[in-house]
Amino acid sequence: MAAAEANGGSSSEGDAGVTLLGFWTSPFVLRARFALNLKGIPYTYVEEDLFGDNTKSRLLLVSNPAHGGKVPVLIHGGRPVAESMVILEYIDEAFPNHLPRLLPSGDPHRRAAARFWAAYVDQKLLPTWIPLYGGATAEERVKAAGEVIAVLETFEGVLGEKEFFGGESVGLVDVALGGFIGWLRASEAMCGVRTIDPARTPLVAAWAERFGALDGVREIVPDVPGLVEYNLMKRARRGLPFLPPHQTQ
Repeated sequence: MAAAEANGGSSSEGDAGVTLLGFWTSPFVLRARFALNLKGIPYTYVEEDLFGDNTKSRLLLVSNPAHGGKVPVLIHGGRPVAESMVILEYIDEAFPNHLPRLLPSGDPHRRAAARFWAAYVDQKLLPTWIPLYGGATAEERVKAAGEVIAVLETFEGVLGEKEFFGGESVGLVDVALGGFIGWLRASEAMCGVRTIDPARTPLVAAWAERFGALDGVREIVPDVPGLVEYNLMKRARRGLPFLPPHQTQ
């Protein structure tokens, strides 16, 4: 279990005692890291050893017993908060003076819409991405990639001509979808299909470039070679076949 200081801004009394337990490839952990970084909230990041000899730390297990020590877990003032979407809203409420606000203030309809589309990421994108990542055949992975693109086409309409899903600044949907950017970039290397495709979803592709280039995001988005290597390790552990292309260049 490795810990690192992640200081996104000046410290204040309300910021004291913020720790995030996570794992580097998890899109759900990345959501929480993006939010903390973009808001400039100082915190300690603890990388959990989920596959080593010691497996999950006792801190993780006692902080999220309901899910058997699943990451991410945010610990603020000694009190744990689990589940990535819950953590994002907690961060927004617990640190109201840290911008950008992930949920717009003063407009219940816009907040409801943001929650709807953030949930849509997990309800629609996640189930299509799982077989792309862990499909037993090349055909299954390619089919899943096509379904991922179809979901991104829906987000193309949601984004429209806005710079970010939150408007002029990053919002809840940006962070929720942004957690998957690294894995979406890796799809071509894993199965030969480019899921963030400027020809199919030009607005989403341009958004992904903007969001991925933000300070506090670009430094921690996993690179494609690392994700491909991790995917191969996971496939081997699960007894799944090696499936080309697995190219990283």
